[in-house]
Amino acid sequence: MIESVLLFLAVIVVLLAGYPVAFTLAGTAILFAVIGLLTGNFEIGYLNALPSRLFGIMTNETLIAVPLFIFMGITLERAKIAEDLLETLSSLFGSYRGGLGLAVILVGMLLAASTGIVGATVVTMGLLSLPTMLKRGYAPAVSTGVISASGTLGQIIPPSIVLVLLGDVLSSAYQQAQLEQGIFSTQTVSVGDLFAGAVIPGVLLVGFYMLYLITLSFAKPETMPPGEKTTAWDFLLIKKVFLVLLPPLFLIVAVLGSIIAGVATITEAAGVGAVGAMFLALLKKELRWTKTKEVMQGTAKLTSMVFLILIGASVFSLVFRGYEGDELVQSFLLSIPGGVAGVLIVVMLAMFLLGFVLDFIEITFVVVPIVAPAILALGVDPIWLGILIAVNLQTSFLTPPFGFALFYLRGVAPPEVATKSIYKGVLPFVCIQLLMLMLLALFPELVTWLPKQLLSLIHI
Repeated sequence: MIESVLLFLAVIVVLLAGYPVAFTLAGTAILFAVIGLLTGNFEIGYLNALPSRLFGIMTNETLIAVPLFIFMGITLERAKIAEDLLETLSSLFGSYRGGLGLAVILVGMLLAASTGIVGATVVTMGLLSLPTMLKRGYAPAVSTGVISASGTLGQIIPPSIVLVLLGDVLSSAYQQAQLEQGIFSTQTVSVGDLFAGAVIPGVLLVGFYMLYLITLSFAKPETMPPGEKTTAWDFLLIKKVFLVLLPPLFLIVAVLGSIIAGVATITEAAGVGAVGAMFLALLKKELRWTKTKEVMQGTAKLTSMVFLILIGASVFSLVFRGYEGDELVQSFLLSIPGGVAGVLIVVMLAMFLLGFVLDFIEITFVVVPIVAPAILALGVDPIWLGILIAVNLQTSFLTPPFGFALFYLRGVAPPEVATKSIYKGVLPFVCIQLLMLMLLALFPELVTWLPKQLLSLIHI
């Protein structure tokens, strides 16, 4: 069993050295497998299962949604949807103290529900809103904090790529946990269940962000000065708001509504989203060949990265299991005092710390398959566990000094914005995230209520 620990540590060390994730996972695992074969500590039969694993990845209908959602997100980004939303909402709220910050949060929420890609949202909002906020006298810490926090909403608000990948991994882990308990008529957890479970936490998180900004605008008004007074809301302004907001809102409702209501599968809804994004780009006259080519190239690159990591993770998991690593993890988790609560605290803390050095994709494909079966075997609701993991990873994305969202923003922020200001600005939002995580842990109904209601409606 010691070999499994060494394998996991070796993977972390090689990743920190900067090597590509997919090749690190597969290469390190194969190296340990060869050493095990030479020393007689590893059974080659475990690797014989690799072709069936790869065939399962190729034929997995759920995973088809990944490139479609990526295509949808990049298309909307290239169509300048965010730019129009920010401009319109700024005209509505910008004259009020803190209004521009509220507009950024709302746009971040809509982008999260449209793209589901954290990096793209943070970079886009940084390029569009940060210069405007600084020009209007917003404190650099407040500006960067709002942008980073709103950008990471893509981790939790559907159709999040994180939730799509988590749904597939947790479904396998849930079935494995049931089989180990002797339950052969297994239940599954779908991506749609996770989407439904994420709705209330996502809305609450946005509400907490906005409440913090409103409170700060009264407590420290100098950090968020009001913009120039504009004319009252007239018919033309309201018309512009509707014309800008309705198309992306309609697309979001069409995609999420069809999934949550059970009308369409995750893959079918993703296809609708991709076609809808192209239609919106066409309406804005942004569906030119050059941009379409860029969108397809970006989609191919991101999709290839995801699936290569998934293949590498499959090799890693087989070798890890061959060294009885899954049994070691299960015995360790069961030995933790405090029952389910103690296990969850340890696992969430470990994932939070790993989120500093590993991307959510690596954690989803490497860490979750190792710990999830043992946790689910304790009777934990898989939907609740999935949302806890998503919010936890979202928090680690924001936490200084290693949060990925901070690196994304640092890359597009003007030189006069100090890194210290970025770190200072995100700390209140990290506290809000931790508060949200605590509320979800104490009140699982915030996650499980909506999926149960939808399930009961379907069965009527």
